[in-house]
Amino acid sequence: MSHQRCLRYELLGQRGLTLWFTGLSASGKSTICYSLENKLLEERRLCYCLDGDVMRKGINSDLGYTNNDRTENIRRLGEIATILTDMGAITLVAAITPFQKDRSNIKRMHERKRLPFWEVFIDCPLAICEKRDPKSLYAKARNGEIQQFTGIDSPYETPEHPDITLHTANSTIEECVQFLLTKIHCFLSSSNEANYKKTEILSSFIHE
Repeated sequence: MSHQRCLRYELLGQRGLTLWFTGLSASGKSTICYSLENKLLEERRLCYCLDGDVMRKGINSDLGYTNNDRTENIRRLGEIATILTDMGAITLVAAITPFQKDRSNIKRMHERKRLPFWEVFIDCPLAICEKRDPKSLYAKARNGEIQQFTGIDSPYETPEHPDITLHTANSTIEECVQFLLTKIHCFLSSSNEANYKKTEILSSFIHE
């Protein structure tokens, strides 16, 4: 870990961490992310939610829904996530991320920079996602108004080995958020945040 990163973590009193929420549209990714963000903020934890839908209206507004554009969309989100996590934030990314190769690339991107990364699979059957359909996207896809829609005429590749799986068909948002909070608290505790005290960091400078 770089001295600069240590100093940032000491300043914040926490380590950075990326949680990448993947799953079908209407599975509950964004709802869980924003609810978790609120809980962490109430605990005075620095965190930030990167919502794939919101990002497509800004930095990714030039991208469409071809396979190449989807990959570039995820790559950009991944780069932003590593910056926030390197800064010390708990970074919550809500993006369908339908392809295994893209999820693997994001994980490797974090590993190269020695940043902790959790893949969180929001597992919800397509039939239930379609029934929810808050933005009527599935209905439009079924009617041919939207092309290349994940789960309808574009595949979603189920994660092979996610770090966490949440079953939102039979779990409430509150239950999912509490489960994640417990995991995050364990992570922060096991990180031994005392290691980031300024005196210890200054000592490392002296001995090197």
